[in-house]
Amino acid sequence: MNGSRREEESMRVLLSIKPKYVDKILLGSKKYEFRKIRFRDEEVREIVIYSSSPMKKIVGTCEIGSVIEDSPLILWEMFRDGSGLCEEEFFSYFEGKERGYAIEIEQINKFKNPVDPWEFEESFIPPQSFHYITDSFYSKICDAGH
Repeated sequence: MNGSRREEESMRVLLSIKPKYVDKILLGSKKYEFRKIRFRDEEVREIVIYSSSPMKKIVGTCEIGSVIEDSPLILWEMFRDGSGLCEEEFFSYFEGKERGYAIEIEQINKFKNPVDPWEFEESFIPPQSFHYITDSFYSKICDAGH
């Protein structure tokens, strides 16, 4: 697994998300994930959800609906109800940024068994934002998660 797509073609990214927001995604109350940068590959259609510290596990996947780029103010006005965030958290995250991205979350697939990524990739490093993932890594974690 790496930030490029040298090993295999993939239309998936692994996102590192704080556990409190992961819980809201899995419950369906957080319908948008917000990012400061967009994936270079606009063909990405699936997110692998990594719940960051203290959990440090891959907990499921979801499909991407639309990706909307706009100013943080407009994104907040459009998506606050599905943001899973309070206003202070949202604007603190986007502080100093003129543009942001709202990623629509669809088709959530919660793993029965959260997966320790280090079991399949010894050199796994949780991404600051996201990593493209290989098909082989994806297959391994999906098999282990079910």
